[in-house]
Parts: sequence; C-alpha cells; structure tokens
Amino acid sequence: MSALPPPLDPPRRTLLGPGPSEVAPSVLLAMAKPTLGHLDPRFLEIMDQIGDMLRALFGTANPLTLPMSGTGSAGMETVMVNLLQPGDRALVGVNGVFGARMAEVARRCGAEVVELTGEWGRALAPEDFRAAAAAGRFQVMALVHAETSTGVLQPMDGMRTVADECGALLVADCVTSLGGTPVQLDAWGVDAAYSGSQKCLSCPPGLAPVSFSPRAVETLRGRRVPVQSWYLDLNLIASYWGGERAYHHTAPVNMLYALHEAARLALTEGLEARAARHFRHGRALAAGLEALGLSLRVPEAERLPQLTAVSIPDGLADVPARRFLLDEFGVEIGGGLGPMKGDTWRIGLMGAGCTRANVALCLAGIAAALERG
Repeated sequence: MSALPPPLDPPRRTLLGPGPSEVAPSVLLAMAKPTLGHLDPRFLEIMDQIGDMLRALFGTANPLTLPMSGTGSAGMETVMVNLLQPGDRALVGVNGVFGARMAEVARRCGAEVVELTGEWGRALAPEDFRAAAAAGRFQVMALVHAETSTGVLQPMDGMRTVADECGALLVADCVTSLGGTPVQLDAWGVDAAYSGSQKCLSCPPGLAPVSFSPRAVETLRGRRVPVQSWYLDLNLIASYWGGERAYHHTAPVNMLYALHEAARLALTEGLEARAARHFRHGRALAAGLEALGLSLRVPEAERLPQLTAVSIPDGLADVPARRFLLDEFGVEIGGGLGPMKGDTWRIGLMGAGCTRANVALCLAGIAAALERG
C-alpha cells in the first residue's frame, strides 16, 4: 500500500430502499458508548433487557428469544438448522425470493422440501398450504410474513390450523415486519420466527432476533443428531443468554447497544402507534405513486405498508433512473429481484425513515426521474 486512505467520510443518503433503513441518531450514539466485556455483569443486565424488549416486539412470552450475531439470513438459517434434521420434511411457501431462500436452506439441512409455489406479488392462503400438505406429514411449515422482494403482507389467520393438520412446527420470516407491522407470535401460534435489525427497527445490519416456542425448544432438545452449525446451535447459545452465562462467542457488544436503543425507541413510541404510522405513510406513498401514473405490483388488501413495489413504466431504464435519484436527490430505492428484476422498484418506508417528509422527497425525485425519461 503506497499511502493510507483518508478517514472515512461516507455521504449522507436517505435510505428508502428495502434495507438497510434510516438509523435513528440515538441508535448511532448508543454504538459509541464504552465497550464492555461480553460477560461483564452490567452487560449481562443489558442482555436481559434486550430479551424482554424483543419478547414485547414479537408478541410472545417465549423464554428463548434473543438476537443472533448475524444478519436476517443468519436468523433464517438459525431457525432451519435447529429445527430440521436429515430426512425431515419441510413445507415452504414460495412467492418471492425469501421463501425460495428458506426452501434452499432447508434442503441444505438435509430435509425433503415441498415448495408451495405462489404468484409473486400475491399472498398465500391456508387452503393452498392444506392442498400441498396432502402429501403427508411435515416437521416444519414455513412462510414469509413480510416478503421483502415483492412487498406482500402475508395474513397468518388459519396457518396454525393447517400446521397442526400436518404435524408441523409453524415458522415465520418476520424480517421486514418486526417493528413496523403487528407481529403476534403467540396469538398466531408461530413456533419459530426470525427478523433482522436493519429494517423497521432502524438499527444497523448485523443482528437477527429469533424466538422459539416451548414446543420448538422441545424439538431442539430432542434432536437425534447435533445441529449442523456449531455457531448457530441454540443448545449452546441459550446457555450464554440464559442463567448459566456460559461462554459461546464474543458478542457484538456495541451492536447490541444499538439494538437495545432501537427496541426501546419502538416500545416508547408504542407498537400500535408505530404500525399506524407505517400504514399512514405507506398509503400516502402509494397514492402519490398512482397519481404519477405508476402501477403498484400488489393488490391493496395484500400490500405491505413499509415496502412498496411499483412497476417501472415502459421506456424508462431501471438503473439509470435509480442512479439519478441517488445523485440528484440523495435518495436510495431498490430494484426488483428474481422475475421482477428490471421492471420493478422497491421503496421502503421503515422505522425512522417512515416520515411524511421522506414520502414527499421520494415522490418529488421519482417525478423528476419520469420527466427526465
């Protein structure tokens, strides 16, 4: 290296894509607090507080509720590697990228996977799962509550009944819903769920909250073979987050400070008020996009308030238009994935970024991009 690089000086962006989202100033400040040892008595108190707040956010009394060290995909893998063993059967709803990813992770656990394939941009119904479950019994029935790749909010009514009919543990991907749309694991009968810190919690990426019901914990304790991932083995990690405080790995202390503050902010605002804010601004964004002549990819009744998928009009190139928004307005939005790649924008209004001002800024930028052509 001929010369050292200058100190970091990242530009300011308004993050209105599918994640990461805007981070509240107090969350960034929390990360700058003094680092403690991961077994320091004061830090152990902070861990307990984080667990309590995550239970409130998830709508559960599950004792095994904690943040995994890793992004949302690590949360997904945590759930699958702990609940599935070679030869198990998994029924996975696939109507977007992240359902497909769940199915792939389950296959890598050695499970026989049956995919319930749905239309991208539409929710799945309990009857769809019931028909797919006619193939027999399953260890896991998994679905995405908030599909980030399409902007679909998946209703959970009736899913527990279908899971019971096929003998399955019910698993939900709550990466883009936690902290923005109501999540009620106990009321829904969900056995295991995971999320990510960087979406509606408005915390930097790097932590994946998970929650396991007592029935899921019983499955975990009764495994016939060890969990295939030592790092993600909740039999081991629970001993660190539980009463034993047994060393497992060096926890990302300052990231956990950030999650502590992010969760505290969400609960201070109130989950009902927070959900109403996301719904209100998401609806305003949708109305503004339609007023510009753009078409939304998801029917209103199935639309995720905090992530809006919009069709790119014919004749407008995806990447140059998004680059124009970034360069001229400082606004980041996301492109489509999978079959929506190149013809869809994904616009996120999540957590601290879900504001009236950001709705207006985004609409002004898109209007300018359309006029520019």
